[in-house]
Order: sequence, then structure tokens, then C-alpha cells
Amino acid sequence: MSRKSSIKILSRLKRLLPNVFHDPSTKTSIILLSILIGAIAGMIAVVLKSSVNFSHELALSLLQRYSIKIVFLLPLFGIILTVLFVKYPLKGVHAKGLSDIIHSIGKGKIDIPFQRTYSHIIASTLTVGLGGSVGLEAPIAATGAAIGANIGKSLKLNFKYKTLFLACGTAAGISAIFNSPIAGVIFAFEVLVSEISVPFLVPVLISSATAAVFSNFTHSGQLFILVTQGWILQAIPFYILLGVFCGLISVYTIRSTFSIEKYFQSIENKFYRALLGGLGVSLLVFLFLPLFGEGYLSVKQVLRTEYYSLVQNSVFAIPLPFDWFLLLFVFLLIMLKPIAAGLTVGAGGDGGIIAPSLFIGAMCGFFLTQLFRMLGIIDLNTANFIAVGMAGVLAGVIRAPLTGIFLIAEITGGYVLFVPLMIVVSTSYFISKYFEKDSIYTKVLREKGFDDVTNKDVALLSKISISELIEKDFSSVNPNATLAQFLEVMTHSKRNIFPVVDEQNNYLGLIYLDDIREMILEKELYDILLVYEIMRTDNCSLSVDESMTSVIEKFEKFDKWNLPVVQKGKYIGFVSKSAVLTLYRKHVVQQAEQII
Repeated sequence: MSRKSSIKILSRLKRLLPNVFHDPSTKTSIILLSILIGAIAGMIAVVLKSSVNFSHELALSLLQRYSIKIVFLLPLFGIILTVLFVKYPLKGVHAKGLSDIIHSIGKGKIDIPFQRTYSHIIASTLTVGLGGSVGLEAPIAATGAAIGANIGKSLKLNFKYKTLFLACGTAAGISAIFNSPIAGVIFAFEVLVSEISVPFLVPVLISSATAAVFSNFTHSGQLFILVTQGWILQAIPFYILLGVFCGLISVYTIRSTFSIEKYFQSIENKFYRALLGGLGVSLLVFLFLPLFGEGYLSVKQVLRTEYYSLVQNSVFAIPLPFDWFLLLFVFLLIMLKPIAAGLTVGAGGDGGIIAPSLFIGAMCGFFLTQLFRMLGIIDLNTANFIAVGMAGVLAGVIRAPLTGIFLIAEITGGYVLFVPLMIVVSTSYFISKYFEKDSIYTKVLREKGFDDVTNKDVALLSKISISELIEKDFSSVNPNATLAQFLEVMTHSKRNIFPVVDEQNNYLGLIYLDDIREMILEKELYDILLVYEIMRTDNCSLSVDESMTSVIEKFEKFDKWNLPVVQKGKYIGFVSKSAVLTLYRKHVVQQAEQII
């Protein structure tokens, strides 16, 4: 969309909501804007789901008419179309996933391009609609975030309000795509915005509820129908085992998808990358048809005990002892789904990891219940384990335990399973975090050298830059100066630290006043002792682009209150620990201020 079109849209909104644009920071304006964001995100989610559903129905009709031979080529076709869309209409600029949004929030600089309000919709429809083995959730969450952030930007609001509207858009997107308003709100705070306060929460709740209303007009009801009579105490040890299994599979999912995407990024030719990855996805779909698309159809089939449907139309649909063959088939689905998702995104497709996580979790629950039954250990409620397995893997992969619990409770109607959900989710979360420090979203940031922006203290520190803290009122001294010359410089300085620099301003070391107190009384040393003989030459210094987390660590490690700032060997100034703590406290106070 051109800048001219976006200006037209903005002018129309101004005519519709004049009071909001006159003063967008009032309580009434914020409520109206949160409703507007929820409505837009809800309508977009409806369009996205409808277009993907239409594509899937078309694929099924092709399957019935031409068999699997034609269907297995659709993922390749979808990835190529996505790459072409990014290369030409978007001119090669298209960020995927939520990692960059998480990073921008952590750094305190939200600037999401306007094109992301629509680019994910087209790209993910092409990818997922034609069978790419990923989901729609990350694209719709990113779209909602872009809508909220751009509305805040158009109203020239500050970072605090842009963050609020970004959270509103994200919650609305997840709410609409799943018909799960509570999970949408929790997802926004667990994954994107770490701070939660009641004034901040209210607009996000309104956006999420509004989006759910719009979504229900066309897609009412639950995503999965779960028929359960509750859970039994005897099953608790097996829920714990499921939690451990989900946690280990979550680690495998994070590492395998990340490794595959990283490998494909090293391939410079984007069309070769699309061809290689697309063929890989198509081959996996040819061998394992449940890997086609999001995989929700297969989850519904196992919930309805239609187990044979998993292998139907598969090349493996051959006469074998069905129970053990089905068990092996499902295990292979668990192991191959992350690979298929990694290939889809790595090749150039657009989609998220939430749907693959739910698919993998469902298959984990199904696999364990069937294994225990076939070994004669216990006959468990398969539907219950499928439902809580989805929550377990989701929590382990995106590190959002509350989202996992409430999302599954909402989309299955399995509210009676809260205790098993908590057991499986907490166990999976612990196991996953023990073996893999980062979530699927933050691992990308850490590999790029960014700090853990999901940590609240780190996120606040990241908003502080060294450049705004540099103090330059320190008197420097030449390394060849005598003690007498140094004392002359010292008498005109209010500081007790003196950087030592040469004629080219190269930083060589420093002198503390305490280091030369005893020498001041020995006048025979005044013209003999040179500065370079008494200066400290430790390498404890900072660079201009160093993270504030690293700065704090150096202050603690070297027990210093002032550290020199050096850029490419040149002396710039000093940063004091007290200045960092003062500015940090200022950010804490600002963040605690009420929104409405």
C-alpha cells in the first residue's frame, strides 16, 4: 500500500473519530481506539481464516479427484508464490515471526513498517493455504501488532501508548484466530509485553473481546470438540510423564526448526532456497499427508477416534499390524513436523510455530496413551491427553505457560482439565527451559547478539544508551607529563580520576588521586616521575554501543563507580554507576505511570 493510500485511510478515520484525534491520550479515546484495533484485527483474522479454509477445501477436492500426486506439489507452489510476493510487491522487505517485535519493545523503539499491516495476510495465505507446514497465529499476531503500533504512530503518541496499542492488536489477532479472548490477552503479555497493570490491561481486554465478537460472526464455536468426564487421580503420574515428554520434544522443536532456518539463511539465492526447501516440504507431505498445512484436521480426527484417517491416502497405507504401525507413524509425525515447519519458513514461506506446536503436542498425548494401552500398563482417556499435550508443547516452545493452559481450555472447552493442564504445562516448561534457555522467539535474538529482552530488568536497561550517560568533564593528561605537570592539571579539576591519553587522543590508562597521595609530599620526584610510570593500564573500559547489561556487569565485576568509554581506541569520556542507576529509576517510575 502506498503512502498516499495510508494518508487517505488516516484522513477518513479522523473524520469518523474527531475527538480521538484531537486528544488521543484521554481515557475515552483509548477505549475507542482499543475497540477500533480489535475490530480491524478481528475482520482481518476472519479474512485470513476464510481464505485459508477455501484453499484447504480446494486442496481436498484435488486430492479426491487427482489423488496425492498433485497435492504434494502445492506446498512448493505456495512457497514460490510467497517468495515472489516478497521479492516484487514488497521489494524484498518482509520480517517474519515476532522476534523483531519483541526486540523493538525491549529496546524501547517501536517502529513497525505500515506494510506489515497487510503483508503477512497475503504471504501466510499463500504459504499455509497451499499446504506449508506452519500456522497462521504468528502472522495474525504480527499483523495485529503492526495495526496497533501504526495507529499509535499516526497519532504521534509516545512509546508507552504505542506499546499499549501494539498489545491490543496482538491480543485481538490471537483472540480472533482461535475464538479465545482470554488466551489472546495472556499471549500479548507473556510473549510480547512483560509489564502488566490493571490500567494497561483494560484496553487490551476490550480489544480482545471486540475481535472475538467479529470472529464469531463467521467462525463460531470451538476449534476442537473435547468430550470428557474429567480426570482421575491415578492418571497423575502419567500426566507428569507426558509433561517430561512434551518438554523434551519442545527442546527438539526449538533446536531443529532454528537450525534448519539458519541453514537456509546461508543460501544467498532465494529462488534456489525456495526450490530446495519447497521440495523438502512437498516430499514430507507426500510421505506423511498429515503434515499438510496447519495439521488441525488430523488433531480433530484423533479426538474423534478416527485413527485410520491419519494414514489414509498415505503411501504407507499398506497391510501391517495396525496398532504398532500407527504408533510408529504418529512418532514419525512428531519428529518430522518441526522439520517440515523449519523447511517451510526457511525456504521463504510465512507462518508461525503455534499451530505446529499444537499438532505436535496432540500427537505426543495420543502416542503415550496408545503406548501405555498396548503395553498393558493402563487404559487412559486419550482425548484428555491429546488436549493437555497440546498445551505442554506450546508452553515449552514459546515459553508461555498461562497461554498454553487458557488457550487449550478455551479452544477445547476442557475447563475441567485445569489441574492436568497445570501439571503438564509446568513440567514441560521446566524441562524445556532447563535444556534450552531461550524460547523459539528469543533464540533468534540471542544468536544475533541481543540481550534477553524478555527479562524485565534487562528490558528496562536496554532502553538506556551509553551515549546519553557519557560525562566529559574529566581532565586528561599526557603519558609523558611529569608529576609536577600532572599536579598542575589536578589542581584545576573537580574529579579524582584522570584519563591518560596521547597526542592522538588514544586511551592508554588512568590515574586515581588516591594512587599519588603519598607521592605529593616527595618533591624530589616532581621532575623525575612520569605519568606513564604511575598510571593504571587495566583494560576495564566500555564502548559506545555496549549493552547496559554488560555495563552493569562490569561495574560489579571490577567494583568500580566510574568506567572510561573508548571507541576504536579513542578516549571519549566516563560513565558513572550512579548515573546509570538514576536513569534506570527514572524509567521504572515512567513505566509505573497509569495509562487510564
